[in-house]
Amino acid sequence: MAHDERRLQVLRAIVQDYVSTNDPVGSKALAERHDLGVSPATIRNDMAVLEEQGYITQPHTSAGRVPTDKGYRLFVDRLSALKPLSVAEKRAIERFLDGALDLHDILSRTVRLLAQLTHQVAVVQYPTLSRSAVRHLEVVQVATARLLLVLITDTGRVEQRLLDCPVDVDRDDVADLRALLNQTFAGAKLADAAGLVPDLLETAPPHLRRLVAAVSAALVETLVEPGEDRLVIGGTANLARVAVDFPGSLRPLLEALEEQVVVLRLISEVDTGGAVLVRIGEENAHEALSGASVVSVGYGSGDRALGGLGIVGPTRMDYPTNMAAVRAVARYVGQILAES
Repeated sequence: MAHDERRLQVLRAIVQDYVSTNDPVGSKALAERHDLGVSPATIRNDMAVLEEQGYITQPHTSAGRVPTDKGYRLFVDRLSALKPLSVAEKRAIERFLDGALDLHDILSRTVRLLAQLTHQVAVVQYPTLSRSAVRHLEVVQVATARLLLVLITDTGRVEQRLLDCPVDVDRDDVADLRALLNQTFAGAKLADAAGLVPDLLETAPPHLRRLVAAVSAALVETLVEPGEDRLVIGGTANLARVAVDFPGSLRPLLEALEEQVVVLRLISEVDTGGAVLVRIGEENAHEALSGASVVSVGYGSGDRALGGLGIVGPTRMDYPTNMAAVRAVARYVGQILAES
């Protein structure tokens, strides 16, 4: 076995032991717990090289070694396979998500499930509207000169706007307007839909022109800026269990989760090929997350990622299990949304 391959095995053993025990790992323990096929002296030499290369480090108070961010990175990059989920875990995912009533319910269940499977903080992004399409536009008359405009996207998001019309509106006109809007916008990507409004103003039947003109501004607003993208977060209490992994303070990480912007940016940067992304420690490029790892993946239907979901936790986490759980949950959420 080449030296590099053997050292990678030693690094893997250190990561596994440190993740499960939270104790720095010594060469004697490695020799006893793992069948590395070499003498303790060779393991000591390998550990010295790994330390020199920056993959492991020695905490001040201990004779053992712990992985660095760079060490975890190499471990994750060289994973031969993600730990497959057990049949029981797969059934649990199906049972937990089956019967969800609507998009909000699906996403709420998803964060609870992810937090239970991984024992980390779970984060799910609402489907990004830029990737959504119009399923239906509903127009409801709530008073003689007041309408409610409701946008329903193909991802199950619902946005609504109340608008005052300068003219009294009769019921037949409302029905005609509803038909015209759906004929024009149904199936259109939100990214393109607002561009159809000017043409609609020109081509609307004469009896609807004043009404279309009255709703056009609200229509553009609803299609272009329908509510900010947001996150559902669950399992924050899991951080209390691993507070020891954040020696300074948990406060910056909790504040980042509460403010959402930083985490949203990370979770929404999904790989369109469906790969699970792992950002470790300093790779997160934001001080609040420099002691954390983020494991994320896109979820959606077909080859279209509608948003991202994932977990946030300490760098000392079970990467193979967590990556497999994140991927499996994302696939199942994608199936549900495709069927709904």
